[in-house]
Amino acid sequence: VNNIPTDKCAEEGIVVFNTPGANANGVKELTIASLLLASRKITDGINWANTLETDVAKQVEKGKSAFGGCEIQGKTLGVIGLGAIGGLVANAAKSLGMKVIGCDHFLTVDAAWHLSRSINKASTYDEVYKEADYITLHIPSTPDTRGMINAEAIAKMKDGVKIINLSRADLVNVADIKEALASGKVSCYVTDSPTEETINCEGIITTPHLGASTNESEDNCAVMAAQELASYLETGDILNSVNFPNCSLPMSGKGRVCILHKNVPTMLTQFTTVFADTKHNIADLINKSKKDLAYTILNSDDIITDEIVDKLNAIDGVLRVRVIK
Repeated sequence: VNNIPTDKCAEEGIVVFNTPGANANGVKELTIASLLLASRKITDGINWANTLETDVAKQVEKGKSAFGGCEIQGKTLGVIGLGAIGGLVANAAKSLGMKVIGCDHFLTVDAAWHLSRSINKASTYDEVYKEADYITLHIPSTPDTRGMINAEAIAKMKDGVKIINLSRADLVNVADIKEALASGKVSCYVTDSPTEETINCEGIITTPHLGASTNESEDNCAVMAAQELASYLETGDILNSVNFPNCSLPMSGKGRVCILHKNVPTMLTQFTTVFADTKHNIADLINKSKKDLAYTILNSDDIITDEIVDKLNAIDGVLRVRVIK
């Protein structure tokens, strides 16, 4: 959704949804592949093998030593972000015989329940940097995370660390990565978000944004998106919005009105006053907020009239009013 002006949409009362977790397995599998790519010089070996023309078997046996690598079993993987994707990566790496240390400053209870108990939880990124032979990033791009992998962070890492970034390109300072590759501090950088600065660079392996490019992931995302939109259009419930709060209320009564509004004082009082003044009874309601925005669903024992809609729209701070019939 980084291509969508979510703030402007919010100002117009437009709810923007995403599909968290729908492509998680696809990204997890590419992360495991990236661990192997970073370890075994597989891409270099493929490129070299494709140059051979005659006496191939003999040349292979003679030249293969140039592409030796290491195994991931017994090594330590540091996972930054233990959400839908990072949690799957951590569990999978543990099953492959790796030691795993993870850090997530916003770990949800649900995500924690799905993590293997043998995964070490770090309270700071510095703990991960100190312990990990491999570091993989599974966090969004925010003002706090952009450029987080920089010279200062790299200096805290093990010599020869391998870094995998299948999230967003701007999490990593590429100039600092290149300096670290040249010095040997970083032995390999794998990214799924190629830029002009990362292609055709020694020590950098780029894949063309393949994380969610599987038939299964695309189907999962499409189905989830359709279900979210259908639920919003038919019931007014919001699930997995990036600009408005998640909010749902069972259908009841004869009328339902959904109000997208600013998160400011007295809004609920003004809404209930409108219903009282028009002699309409509120059967049930729910209000949720997300930073500067809020969402309210009201079920009424009576049919929602145009008068109610007009009065609600007239309230300062109301962005959009929807009646569910």
